[in-house]
Amino acid sequence: MSDLAPTSLAYALLNAAQAGAAVFSGRSLAENLLGKVDPLARPAVQDLLYTALRRFGWGDFILARLMECPLEVLEIRALLLLALTRLEARPDTAHTTVDQAVQAAGVLFEGRLRGLVNAVLRNYLRRRDELSLAVAGNEIALHQHPGWWLDSLRADWPTDWQAIAAAGNSPPPMALRANRRRITPTNYLRLLEAAEIPARLHPDGAILLDKPLSVDRLPGFVEGLVSVQDPGAQRAAELLDPAPGSRVLDACAAPGGKAAHLLERVDLDLLALDLKPARCRRVEENLVRLGLSASVKVADCIKKDTWWDGRLFDAILLDVPCTASGVVRRHPDTKWLRRFDDIASFAATQSRMLDALWLCLRPGGKLLYATCSVFAAENSGQMTRFLNRQPTARCFVEEQLLPTAEHDGFFYSLLEKRA
Repeated sequence: MSDLAPTSLAYALLNAAQAGAAVFSGRSLAENLLGKVDPLARPAVQDLLYTALRRFGWGDFILARLMECPLEVLEIRALLLLALTRLEARPDTAHTTVDQAVQAAGVLFEGRLRGLVNAVLRNYLRRRDELSLAVAGNEIALHQHPGWWLDSLRADWPTDWQAIAAAGNSPPPMALRANRRRITPTNYLRLLEAAEIPARLHPDGAILLDKPLSVDRLPGFVEGLVSVQDPGAQRAAELLDPAPGSRVLDACAAPGGKAAHLLERVDLDLLALDLKPARCRRVEENLVRLGLSASVKVADCIKKDTWWDGRLFDAILLDVPCTASGVVRRHPDTKWLRRFDDIASFAATQSRMLDALWLCLRPGGKLLYATCSVFAAENSGQMTRFLNRQPTARCFVEEQLLPTAEHDGFFYSLLEKRA
């Protein structure tokens, strides 16, 4: 692709720009856009890309004021946004950033746009103070979310919307879940201390790392001592809390973290479903690594005739597809790829799942409805509508976790089926 050294900033900028251009064209980061990046450079590339996407509202606003007309070349647009974000965060390295961005531009389109990249970035450096004042007067640039997203947050969370948006722009925490069949959280913390990895125990038993790191540095990860899972996500197993030997359904299981957590707590007859074979394989791989066993099937949980044998479940975990508005800092492309209409679309799918799986739950059984969203239409509003149309349903626990420095945003509603 180029003769840029993989350890250079230019290489990182070039690869991040090409992945960013794919996002601008409508592709998701989940499509492994960084799959061909040199492993040595991957952390730097990912950091550049994710930071620029979190800051896209700011960068797009700045870029529009530095150019006389919109830039249609997506790779160069992405490269400029990446470089602008770095110039803002690292003003002490301005000369290096501009030089390396120009080198990266030299690889694209036979270097024809090197002069443009150089001119735009130097123009930003000259006008930085003026542009910063302009940002303060633009809500999208200031809060770095689309306007419709901010409007939805403001409507649902009139006193918390700014804090939620700020959390969505921050790097996410990294938390671990000790496999209690093999080690306690306290004993695993001692392993981290011995490996000189700073961490602390969360009150709920999760382990919070001071800094994110690669899983291959975690003691005993390959051997199944520990998994990466946000403390908010760990609430699912704690809330559902099925009795030993229960027949349990995890209806949207991939990548398998919540199913594994349930099985780490007690022995269960657990069935895990997911739509795609590749996602089901990931569930199986996680269970094998952790030394756990469950039945895993490729199936759409709504189409019960393709997977259900008619035996009722004691407990159901329904972790529904959603806007992922509570974990947007982990998937920073989401807030720019989503549209306002997606909220209603997800809510309709969630309703169909609830109605279908309610029939699979035994009287007296429990269903935990879960999202990683902060939008009311998918959460409390969804539960209000469901309870209005299902007279046998009773909600006895409802939790909305808003994203903080320690955990992501999640919603849980624990439902009981009346006899």
